[in-house]
Amino acid sequence: MSALEPHGHGAGLRLDKANGKLMGVCAGLANRFEVDPLWIRLLFVIGTLVGFGSFILIYLAIALLVK
Repeated sequence: MSALEPHGHGAGLRLDKANGKLMGVCAGLANRFEVDPLWIRLLFVIGTLVGFGSFILIYLAIALLVK
């Protein structure tokens, strides 16, 4: 294993399409930070409402960049 490979639980960000609602972004982030996906989803909803939709762009960027 090289130094650049993620190791251990939660070392890298992966989409969790099996447990996700839309594209698996929130479930993947929840797995990465070891929290309940509900909290990540609430963060994105509140961020979208308060941030005038900027969190939608962040969500789409994560969905397109992370495999």
